Amino acid sequence: EEYLKQRANEGSTAAVAADPAPAPAPAAAAAAADPAPSTAATAGGDMDAASAIIAMETSQSKTVSEIAAAIPDLASKPDQSYEKSDGFTIMGNAVTLQASDAPGPANVAWVSDLIVENALSSLTIFNGPLSDVPHLISRCFINEGKISFFLDVRPRAYGAYDLRDADGNYPGPDTLGRKAFEYSGARKDYDSKFGTEELISLLDESVAKLEGVTTNPGLGDEGLGELEKITRGPLAVDISMPLTSGNVDTIIDLREKVAAMWLGWATDDSHTHKPGAPVNSQYVYDTKYKQNCYGALLDTYVDFFGQADGE
Repeated sequence: EEYLKQRANEGSTAAVAADPAPAPAPAAAAAAADPAPSTAATAGGDMDAASAIIAMETSQSKTVSEIAAAIPDLASKPDQSYEKSDGFTIMGNAVTLQASDAPGPANVAWVSDLIVENALSSLTIFNGPLSDVPHLISRCFINEGKISFFLDVRPRAYGAYDLRDADGNYPGPDTLGRKAFEYSGARKDYDSKFGTEELISLLDESVAKLEGVTTNPGLGDEGLGELEKITRGPLAVDISMPLTSGNVDTIIDLREKVAAMWLGWATDDSHTHKPGAPVNSQYVYDTKYKQNCYGALLDTYVDFFGQADGE
């Protein structure tokens, strides 16, 4: 968010996601002259991009309002937000960004409610070190009649997910030594608290309703970038599909339900760390993790919007 403000003040039309951490690594090379996202429906789709983003924006605003109502200390950050009247654009599309955080008992590091007209709907929620509640990444990009949908409920402890192979297996003690048990414990903790059958069933059933789905590279696949590997959760949904009203409705429903699950966790005191070492360890892990998330997201935005605007 801070970076967005800086670029805007410099007169740039570039954009980055709502992660204020400094970038540790350069973005992958991409063509600067990528075509602007199309607002028209193409063959096989029955919805245009503008209408789809409006529907997603309405839903996303509702979700953020529900979060604010349930977390009283969630406060807006006007100096890191954008209104349409501010005139900030990405490839000619107006940008709105509502940023907020709750540094008090709720310990929400930030909430980013980001909309790029005709192109992007993104809700990012990162938590502070006082709890082990997962981060939430919920993003839809639309271009040339296609939806790129990404949803991730991200663990707060390292579970060696980046080392998982294509069959879902993890290296054991023969490869990692005692660390294998530490990482296995982190995975079991996440699975028992958050990555439950309820969440897995919701994700599976929702994806099954979508039409024309193509699965993008995931954990264990060679096509996944290094920063994505070390930041992505085990249940991440990363898929593409035609822009249809049915697909949009299913995605909106899934995003709302997962956000509601996150809110339930965030307001449950049982997920709060005990004072002392657990909080300190969480802080140390989160600091590096957020930097890696920034780098991964920067690569994604360059892919979406081209080098100049993506950065």
